[in-house]
Amino acid sequence: MPTGEVLDRPRPRGWYPAVTVLPSSMQNGTRLAAVDLGSNSFRLEIVRLDHGQFERTEYLKESIRQGAGMDAERNLSAQAMQRGWDCLARFGERLSGFEPVQVRAVATQTLREARNREAFLERANQILGFPIDVISGREEARLIYQGVAKMLPQSAERRLVVDIGGRSTELIVGAGSEPQRMESYRVGSIAWSTRYFPGGQFSKRAFQIAEIAAKAVLDEALDAYGPQRWDIAYGSAGTIGAVGDVLVAAGEPAGVLTQSQLDWLMAKLLEAQSADRLRLPGLKDDRRSIIAGGISILRAIFDLLRIERMYTAEGGLRHGLLSEMVGDAGQHFDVRTASVARLMAKFDVDTAHSARVEAVATTLFMQLSQPQGRATNEERDRNTRKLRWAAQLHEIGAHISHSDYHKHGAYILDNADATGFALAELHRLSLLVLGHRGKLRKLEADFSDVVLVQQLLSLRLAIILCHARREPDIAGILLAPHPGQVRGFVLSTRAGWADAYPQSAHLLREEVTAWQKMPWSLTLVEA
Repeated sequence: MPTGEVLDRPRPRGWYPAVTVLPSSMQNGTRLAAVDLGSNSFRLEIVRLDHGQFERTEYLKESIRQGAGMDAERNLSAQAMQRGWDCLARFGERLSGFEPVQVRAVATQTLREARNREAFLERANQILGFPIDVISGREEARLIYQGVAKMLPQSAERRLVVDIGGRSTELIVGAGSEPQRMESYRVGSIAWSTRYFPGGQFSKRAFQIAEIAAKAVLDEALDAYGPQRWDIAYGSAGTIGAVGDVLVAAGEPAGVLTQSQLDWLMAKLLEAQSADRLRLPGLKDDRRSIIAGGISILRAIFDLLRIERMYTAEGGLRHGLLSEMVGDAGQHFDVRTASVARLMAKFDVDTAHSARVEAVATTLFMQLSQPQGRATNEERDRNTRKLRWAAQLHEIGAHISHSDYHKHGAYILDNADATGFALAELHRLSLLVLGHRGKLRKLEADFSDVVLVQQLLSLRLAIILCHARREPDIAGILLAPHPGQVRGFVLSTRAGWADAYPQSAHLLREEVTAWQKMPWSLTLVEA
């Protein structure tokens, strides 16, 4: 074992956040919960707010190995899905009594990849009792950095954060609490162990090949994450936490990893020759079969980015989720609003026209959805915000094609890495953008989703009313549920409006016809 060295930087052991101003719904004593559906483990962390800090009250971790239950066609096996559902049932029992605003659940690389993820998620959402967001790799990286930064003393230091998971590795550089560059790479401990250490067999040649393969994937990171970009490196969760536990059990100083320690650890694996024979104090049984893949990736990162010393971080994805709930703040929604603004700028959207459409669409939507109680008000505000984003982005495909810009816009949103957004949120925006014009039947959407239908109708009517690309006259125009039809709407205009705006009236009559072919109806009442 390499001789322990004297550290010139103590390991951070506490959380020293800035003073946090809590939303009115999240005062001291409020409980919050974060659920992380990782490729290797599912985790639940429950905390109690205490003057802006988190006091952990419960932490559950189960080794599900969902990432190992994916076949060559990227479908989760029935057994892998069942293991996940059984775990979420146990988590759901712990979350009984929590309000929706107190829980955030996310899934990462395995469910990003799985072709049959919707089959898993449909039941998983019901079992857990709360919606599960599948987040993009960059969004995962952003949340990891936030969680790490929140659990460190306040500092302006430039930080590199590394998180090696089961099927992906996230690299982030940032200053203090602000991430500046984020990326997720499809290299992880489960994937590398399965591919390069089949049957749990360890050899020097296998390690060499695995490290070369990891560097091939990570090589592009050298410029953005090289040593000139950061002052100190931190490792979060997963493989790095497991390696740290083994080193501490072997008598090494807590909280730091070095190249010589990784060399020693690899030698121990080679000495054992296989995962079955590997016995290391501090190494949990569920890690033995995937530790070789994780170590090979970590060694590759150390070498590629010329890391001399990496400190183990206490924070991670779950803490990023928790801190964002406290600052919901503003913070989560501001991040998404900034992402929408970046997309608008990138695709040179006509901001004046998008603002007109946004204003009309939200006016109509607010007429349709009359809230009762605080919870319903909050829900309507969230739905209105998403409609605003769709209105702002409805023309992002216009520079690709004039006639089919709605199709290109939908494709962009379905494939964008937009900070702050879950994949399901982006898909919902893509449906609204695709459906804002043309035939409704082309939408592969759930028309039993009342809110989606209301958003879609409000957006389509706003596009019609703003067709001349100038401020529309919507005084006296009202949109309401049909009094005699469960799935119907009534749009009424003031006296003389149709005569004053004949083209708009004609387009509205065509819209009535378009909805006649759908499970929902639209009636136009012209005074």
